[in-house]
Amino acid sequence: MSDQTKNENDEQVEVGGADAPVRFDTKIAVLLRDDLETWQRLNVTAFLVSGLGTALPELVGEPYQDADGTAYLPMFRQPVLVFEGGKEAVTAAHERAVRRGLPTAVFTSDLFRTGHDRANRAAVAAVGKDQLDLVGVAVHGPRNAVDKALKGARMHT
Repeated sequence: MSDQTKNENDEQVEVGGADAPVRFDTKIAVLLRDDLETWQRLNVTAFLVSGLGTALPELVGEPYQDADGTAYLPMFRQPVLVFEGGKEAVTAAHERAVRRGLPTAVFTSDLFRTGHDRANRAAVAAVGKDQLDLVGVAVHGPRNAVDKALKGARMHT
């Protein structure tokens, strides 16, 4: 690794300063069903990544502060890639992610009809893993494993 080093977050960092490109060893990815309305896509993405951020606190960076000293909340320390695909692609990605043991968040169509966290969890708990009507999944893990789980999906446009 002559022109790279690992930083404290185990990321590949190009030598050359704070603005040098970072190549992450892991990937955060969201896969959305391609038949969702725009508001649904945004809502599902927000809910899914909140699961990853809370379950995997190491994904979250340090808090932000502007030049005036105003404090802001921390965010993920790496990009979130958003993909889309048909119902079959989402179902297959879910199965592969679970089989590979990747941390996975799910959003089912039933969650559009619930109004709070307890009802959301009950809606998911009422259906077996293979019968979930998935509209989105989020996964985190080694880049190669996430790529294999999302095989067949395309970048969201």
